[in-house]
Amino acid sequence: MDLGAGVRVMSTVLTPSTTDELASIVRESVAAHRSLAVRGVGSWSLALARASAAATPLSMAKMSGIVEYVPGDLTLTARAGTTLVEIEAATRANGQWCPLLPWGTDDGTLGATFATATTGPFRAALGAPRDIAIGVEFVDGTGAIARGGGRVVKNVAGFDLTRLMVGSWGTLGVITEISMRLRALPAVDSTLVVQCDVEDPAVLARIDAFRRGPYVPLACECIGAAHAMTLGLGEARLLVRVGGNAAFVAESVRRLGELGTVEAHAPELWAHYRERDPYRRHFTDAYATPLAARVKRKFDPHGILNPNVLGEVTS
Repeated sequence: MDLGAGVRVMSTVLTPSTTDELASIVRESVAAHRSLAVRGVGSWSLALARASAAATPLSMAKMSGIVEYVPGDLTLTARAGTTLVEIEAATRANGQWCPLLPWGTDDGTLGATFATATTGPFRAALGAPRDIAIGVEFVDGTGAIARGGGRVVKNVAGFDLTRLMVGSWGTLGVITEISMRLRALPAVDSTLVVQCDVEDPAVLARIDAFRRGPYVPLACECIGAAHAMTLGLGEARLLVRVGGNAAFVAESVRRLGELGTVEAHAPELWAHYRERDPYRRHFTDAYATPLAARVKRKFDPHGILNPNVLGEVTS
């Protein structure tokens, strides 16, 4: 199959390497009445399983790399196929980090994380994908290339296409590039487990009070007994991460000590916990409502992008 220079078809998987090539694929797919199942590196098969069996897989893995990184502004722009591992390596070298930290592994791509709006245990403190994204480039269902937002934090430019694309599961457009906010690494960053009775309503109330401040943690998770066992935590059922200056962290630890026995752990514990993805997610037929269906038809009038993932559009 010839889709132009640079576009490769391997085992029926389309793998464009530029935005123009992707736009060409979409336009040819419209002409051929061919639907597309969009994916990052294919590490999360749930979405593909919901897509129409007749849809041709479209991988964004080749569209990777950091486009612009301005440490002084705490902003970064990268192509959709860039992995979270790559983002972490680039930002950590400058004392910064990407605040996404979603459920799953860091082998996942930036585009897939924003397209699915996948959060993680740090959402409350660091923000969800829709809070972190400041700009987006995408190809819609007609093959048109569009941009929303920008590459700087203080950017106001009409309709908020950025937030519309975040969480749309590739059904309105294929994200090709994302601009996002970063965070400075805290001076002190501690991972702690607390042995306490998370089944006791009184203890849960005190845990909730700790979450709300004044010493707000980066994450505070009550975990099930089965997950505690697989993580090697024994009876400890409260997993906490605190970050800030030395005095802030010391006081946080002291207050956690009022809940139970506190033990420090290596920060890698969070990666192991995120990989287990303890919360079951459910899809909804988002386009069942008239307004959502109209938005879908506006951006993907031929219904070729991830059909069935969020529900079919009917006229």
